[in-house]
Amino acid sequence: MNIHIYQGNEITPEDGDANIVIDVIRAFTVAHHAFLGGVKEIWLADSIETAFCIKNNYPHVLLTGERNGLPIPGFDLGHSPAAIAKQPLAGKTLVQTSTNGVKAAFRALCAKEVYVTGFSNAKMTAKWVLRKWKGKDNARINMIASHPTGEDDLACALYMESILTGSGTIKPESVIKEIVNASVAKKFLDPGQPAFNPADLEFCSNETDCGFVMKIDPTGEFPTIVRVEDE
Repeated sequence: MNIHIYQGNEITPEDGDANIVIDVIRAFTVAHHAFLGGVKEIWLADSIETAFCIKNNYPHVLLTGERNGLPIPGFDLGHSPAAIAKQPLAGKTLVQTSTNGVKAAFRALCAKEVYVTGFSNAKMTAKWVLRKWKGKDNARINMIASHPTGEDDLACALYMESILTGSGTIKPESVIKEIVNASVAKKFLDPGQPAFNPADLEFCSNETDCGFVMKIDPTGEFPTIVRVEDE
């Protein structure tokens, strides 16, 4: 297994067997908790305009997302995992757009399989990929830490790498420390920026034993994150 780590939201990795797109604060932590709340699927939109167009054509969907971390006017939901966890989402379809994670996901559709995760589902995702490609020397696994400078996404990628290689050198506690002390986390602790919910950091830094991974199905009208149960 050959593991390659990239950082940034405009990276197009080499074709691989599996691409894992990481957005800890907060896109794929939001997605994870949406699925924990019973969401059916999440359609990805590459722009705000595309999201509104989808909503116009499919009025039943709920729009969620952010730009530069801030809620998007006219969207049904913000991008706070703490808030998402309280929403009645069972059976719903979300449309998600984000500054980093979703943008990076669109550039990472070149693999046989594409997964998305935050830290909350990182261990589950890494173990899933390990079980599927362990022993396959030529398998290429690309991990994309989607924030161009985010310590949180990169720490999560390195943690997952340590699981995939079996080294176990990076412990969850060290990743949690990187997340809560990341430069992108500071605004959540700033009373002068009430748009950023400090409770989100707890959601973003808490591993959840959920029994599923989040995989992108690229075959439909829109790239779609689906919940795949552990085998």
